[in-house]
Amino acid sequence: MRAFTVILGPAARRGLSRVMPVAHQLRAAGARIRVEYTQTAEQARQRAAAAVQDDEVVVAAGGDGTIRLLAGVVADLGGLLGVIPAGRGNDFARQLRLPHSPDAVADLLLHGRPRHLDVLRVAGQTVVGSVYTGVDAAANELANRSRLPASLVYPTTGLRALLRWPRTRYTITVDGRTEELHAYTVVVANCGYYGRGLHIAPMAQPDDGALDVVVVRHAPKLLFPVVLRQMRAGWHLGRRQVTSYRGSSVTVRADRAVVAYGDGDPVGRGDQVHVTLRPRALRIICG
Repeated sequence: MRAFTVILGPAARRGLSRVMPVAHQLRAAGARIRVEYTQTAEQARQRAAAAVQDDEVVVAAGGDGTIRLLAGVVADLGGLLGVIPAGRGNDFARQLRLPHSPDAVADLLLHGRPRHLDVLRVAGQTVVGSVYTGVDAAANELANRSRLPASLVYPTTGLRALLRWPRTRYTITVDGRTEELHAYTVVVANCGYYGRGLHIAPMAQPDDGALDVVVVRHAPKLLFPVVLRQMRAGWHLGRRQVTSYRGSSVTVRADRAVVAYGDGDPVGRGDQVHVTLRPRALRIICG
């Protein structure tokens, strides 16, 4: 019988209502479980490290940011991660097709098989989904300050970021191959989804040992919402304004200072971001 430490990150307290029914199911099955409420990122990492040392499953209760925060600790220490999807976007859970109902989540945590996934490394941090720099990162920055509900925050902040976005030239180097172009965004993806369900990298799989790089090149701004709509189904890759690459090491340089985000959180600010792959570094219950 597995033992669990469920960790609510500092930005995931809204997930409590989803955690308690799962905790009840786990206890009813005879599992030992602790629920930790953390106030800071460092506190969450410390709780995760202690759980790994006690041979407990670290359960991330929250969204992509909480999973990212704890996945780095679990990967570094060789632990096992579980997930209770309880965030605003839940794109990592969407990629892995994780269940949401308390009964199904508890059953997966108790009986699911571990799977080894790749993770990204950027600026000394672990990212499980994707790193992106461009209009989407600018929109994410606005969204993190917004109090609108999830159904409204992404469309409204995305439009504001697009209208403000200046023409930006990027130099993209993938495994030593370099290309220069003007673009709205550059996404380095380990998983296919981001931005609350946009299928930005349909070919990306988190255990295939490769990074998928998707670039939405500069075009009339009225065309960008059309591309976004096509991203819902992953149809945008056929457009001439969209370019994709695959590799294991990516450097993105911009002709001005820009912000880079990973899994919904800032991971860098400046004119350059470097992303590498750690193959099969994260062990997670997802099958």
